[in-house]
Amino acid sequence: MEKWHSISAKEALGELGSDAGAGLSSSEVEKRLAQHGENTISSGKKISVLKLLLEQFTSPLVLVLIAAGAVSFFFEKGIDAILIIAIVILNGLFGFAQNYNAEKSIEALKKMGAPKALVQRNGEIMEINSRGLVPGDIILLREGFKVPADCRLFEGNNLRVDESILTGESAPVGKAQEAVSADAVLAERKCMLYMDTLVVRGTAKAIVVGTGNSTEVGKIAKTLDSIEDEPTRFNTEVDVLGKKIGKVVLVLAVIIAGVVYFFHNAGPVEAFIFSVSLAVAAIPEGLPAVVTLSLALTTRKMLKHNSLVRKLPVVESLGSVDVICTDKTGTMTENSMTVKEIYCAGKFYEVTGAGRETTGEFLSGGKKADAAELENLLLCGAVCNDTIIGKNESGASDFSGDPTEIALIVSAKKAGVSYANIKRISEIPFSSEKKRMTVVTQNWKTIAYAKGAPEVIAASCTHALENGKKVALTEPGRAKILQANEKMASKALRVLGFAYKEMKSAKDDAESAMVFLGLQGMIDPPRAEVADAIRTAKDAGIRVVMLTGDNNLTAKAIAAQIGLGGEAIDGGEVAKFSEQEFHDAVMGCNVFARVSPEQKFSILKHLQQKGFSVAMTGDGVNDAPALKQSDVGIAMGIRGSDVAKEASDIVLLDDNFATIVEAVRQGRSVFDNIQKFVFFLLSSNLAEVMIVFITALAGYISLTPVMLLWINLVTDGLPALALGADEPKPDIMKRKPRSSNEQIINKQTALKMLAVSVIFTIITLGIFFYYLPSGLELAQTVSFCGLVAFEFLIIGIIKKEEGVSVFANKWLLAALAISVILQLAVIYTPLSGLFGVVPLALNDWLVIIAGGILAFITSNIAISAINAKRSAAHN
Repeated sequence: MEKWHSISAKEALGELGSDAGAGLSSSEVEKRLAQHGENTISSGKKISVLKLLLEQFTSPLVLVLIAAGAVSFFFEKGIDAILIIAIVILNGLFGFAQNYNAEKSIEALKKMGAPKALVQRNGEIMEINSRGLVPGDIILLREGFKVPADCRLFEGNNLRVDESILTGESAPVGKAQEAVSADAVLAERKCMLYMDTLVVRGTAKAIVVGTGNSTEVGKIAKTLDSIEDEPTRFNTEVDVLGKKIGKVVLVLAVIIAGVVYFFHNAGPVEAFIFSVSLAVAAIPEGLPAVVTLSLALTTRKMLKHNSLVRKLPVVESLGSVDVICTDKTGTMTENSMTVKEIYCAGKFYEVTGAGRETTGEFLSGGKKADAAELENLLLCGAVCNDTIIGKNESGASDFSGDPTEIALIVSAKKAGVSYANIKRISEIPFSSEKKRMTVVTQNWKTIAYAKGAPEVIAASCTHALENGKKVALTEPGRAKILQANEKMASKALRVLGFAYKEMKSAKDDAESAMVFLGLQGMIDPPRAEVADAIRTAKDAGIRVVMLTGDNNLTAKAIAAQIGLGGEAIDGGEVAKFSEQEFHDAVMGCNVFARVSPEQKFSILKHLQQKGFSVAMTGDGVNDAPALKQSDVGIAMGIRGSDVAKEASDIVLLDDNFATIVEAVRQGRSVFDNIQKFVFFLLSSNLAEVMIVFITALAGYISLTPVMLLWINLVTDGLPALALGADEPKPDIMKRKPRSSNEQIINKQTALKMLAVSVIFTIITLGIFFYYLPSGLELAQTVSFCGLVAFEFLIIGIIKKEEGVSVFANKWLLAALAISVILQLAVIYTPLSGLFGVVPLALNDWLVIIAGGILAFITSNIAISAINAKRSAAHN
């Protein structure tokens, strides 16, 4: 039965065969558990360890490497084959470990958030894991409890529930037992409690009507399976690059085989083996490894800054986003109501301090005021309050309850108001009809304290307290109170009125002829660091769009404080827009209030259709489809639902917008590092191919296959990988996001690579032919060592162009040192026999150094000329 909200609680109990007093029996629970399954949200798509592992070996570049290794092994090039396959396997295991650990971290987060449930079974109350709940169970709820399943309420006392995870509404919702219309929307079903919502006030007893995938949360989770995971732009680019390299390698293999066969009188097998060796040398086999390493290192840095990455490639996608669509509550704000302004005895007071900090000052006219002037007002807010105060692990105060009431407790504590000895003897709970709450207390007097809507409280008062004296409250005085309320509300403050009454007996009417005390206005303030993060995002060419379920006035006020500014469009208006009006709004407005999940999804899709790369934040179950559809889905780790986390690419462990901007900075560095690596690797490999090809045409073998593979090991290995560990450049957030059609190797980068390769080829060929009269072995050795040294110089060229010292990356320095030691070991140890090289004298090294200096200077001149030409073309 779907419409539990439209029948009475008694009918619901009958439908489910349960007893309100005793609950279900243990035997009945076992039957229903077998029928309905555990109370967990399950997705149709399970994470497969085997699939995660196989995904690491499916890119075109990796497939080319595997094919090259197989061919090498077939033609008895065992060392070559082992080297290639070892790199492929290590890279695959590295990527698998990172993705697997990320999924395990998500599972750990889910387990941490799994609620317990107080359930009545066999006539007894017991605490169980919520996974064991079944339809018909009777559960008990109180403040701070997460609702463990969908339930029909049948007993409630002053019950208020935070349903923002489903509806987007940040204000808690009052609940009642009475059935509502069958066609009532979810937000209007006052008699229903839904899984993963939070009880912020009161107590309740309810019957479970839906568990697991049958809950409202579960239904939304099912829709995620219909949204396919799209490959990231970066995945596509790396795959395209791999295919291009594969084609070039195939052509090279054919050409080199022909040259060796015809010019060196080699047999067909020997010619093919040589061509495969050169082709393997041309393949940047370190590319998959450096991509994975760079992404993995960045995810570790991001984790230290409270971003948990679930999928490696999305890190780079985050670095290239140009629009961030973000929620307000808890992401841009503190998610903690704070009293900011007070009206008392005809004066306005400003309250300092944010969140739940109990330190702050009271200012009037910009000057410090005496908190004693506000004591009675603040005392009323603290006494007429259901907040539970405990201690956290550090010993500081820990507040549990309605966010509004917590704010009133905090404002009272800032003034040092004492209320611990005041005993509450009765209560008239808040209701949406009366819009007020009243408590009757007993200390040395019987006093009633009330709080509620300012107009309701003012209407119940006959007097007002001014300077410690009661004065008659006239109609002009009442109008003045309402004007103060409007002034405070215009600043997006949530305003409450406060009053008290001295009573002769607790049986007297507590809510009439009261004395007005004043107003307190509160708001969920923006996080202190968000304004700076917004400015940084703007400097980086990233547009920030706020999508919130809160009202227009609050959204606009917060937007103004954090630097978004401009107009705010209400979701009600959006629903009436024409197609053109919707387009204009999405492209021109940065603040949307009262938006529904469907509107959030539509805004996202429209931005993507216009070519934008969009990051979307969310915490509720209703955000999951948008998180899944976005280019980068970012779920909240603290407030976020399990469904939202599973739909996301990144989980923010601190729910902070500023963390997203830091993640963008790290993401941008990934592309920079990989682009540097590709430049280094392909420049080096292209030079190797040209050198071997030209000398082969001249009838010589300048570099043997084993030399080529060794060069790739000492250059494509540690030094190249260390480039992936470079820190973000200082100006990385001062440039615009890269264009959607910008490739890893663009036209300018290709020209620079070609220029450097040609220069290093010419100088190496000069050295080879200079030494050739002294013997082929010596010429090969000097060329071999020279090319290794020259390729290290390319790193210096890259660092000079980006304006960063080589010494800034300690891993790079260590990698270069290890590679130099390995190269010297090949030349000056018995290993020289395996490589066919001879020891070099000091004069030989001086020739290499001179060649390196010439190559470094001419390469930098060429790169400067290419950059200048590009700048002139842009101007």
